[in-house]
Amino acid sequence: MDRADVVVVGSYVQDHAWFTDRFPQTGETRRALGFNTGPGGKGFNQAVACARQDVPTLFVGAIGDDHLGAVAREFAREEGLPCRWQVCADAPTAASSIVVDRSGCNLIVVNLAANERLDPAFVDAQGNAFAAARVLLLQLENNLDAIDAALDLGTRHGLLRVLNPAPVHPDLAPALLARCDVLTPNETEFALLVERCTGQRIDAATLAAHGDSELHALARRLGGATVVITLGAQGCFVSHGADRRGDPDACYRLPGERVDAIDSTGAGDAFSGVLVAGLVRFEGRAFRDAASHANRAAAMSTEIVGTAPAMPRFAAVVERFGDA
Repeated sequence: MDRADVVVVGSYVQDHAWFTDRFPQTGETRRALGFNTGPGGKGFNQAVACARQDVPTLFVGAIGDDHLGAVAREFAREEGLPCRWQVCADAPTAASSIVVDRSGCNLIVVNLAANERLDPAFVDAQGNAFAAARVLLLQLENNLDAIDAALDLGTRHGLLRVLNPAPVHPDLAPALLARCDVLTPNETEFALLVERCTGQRIDAATLAAHGDSELHALARRLGGATVVITLGAQGCFVSHGADRRGDPDACYRLPGERVDAIDSTGAGDAFSGVLVAGLVRFEGRAFRDAASHANRAAAMSTEIVGTAPAMPRFAAVVERFGDA
């Protein structure tokens, strides 16, 4: 058995990325300046990001019985990342199409394919891995019954349950959020969660300009979990409930780090994966230390093209920015 401190249950997606000076308008064909394909998917990206912090990590996910599935297995083998794959005969491995403009911003469409066939029984069969772990990390690129099964196991074994609510599932209910200890939405996802849970509409584009007390009040309306809103180049905002997780402050903001960003795809995945790794590596220290380390790693990930291969290693983050 592969013993891991962090279990990531999530998605694998083969990314196909085109780079251009600007996004095409409707009906317009533009010449691409470059092309890249490689392993991705929110769950897999986050597992790679976590493992590259030298924290034992296990990935649980679904792929098709096809060439892209073989690519996934080979990359994981080369990465030294233990995986438990459900191989689907009736669905292909997921694939995405990504367009990245000259500023590093992206537009993405994805066919989740096998990820939406992840069998709750397959997840439940991984109980021995959950029993040995400390943290469970989830996203929403899988079917919700599989997510529920993972949460059941995480709760049963006393794991810290971290959810990156991306993308916000059309059937996501507040009850699922209430089962999580930490949420890591970006601005768009946070705005959707607030509307879903409270009916209040907020403008995601101006979220970073809100005052800390206002953001904290909005985050508290999502329940008792710690909420970390990733704000892209502007860093992140942390809002705690009753459990401040070692922080003296109930809420605070961490500014973005200065980097030469060329591709922001996967930066949020870097943050979530490195955050949970930090919670393990920095056990006994304040939550802020893990969030700061994740903030730095996410910024560094934008300097490399791609998603999973762009996840920085622990030593590189410390060499660049110092200890959190």
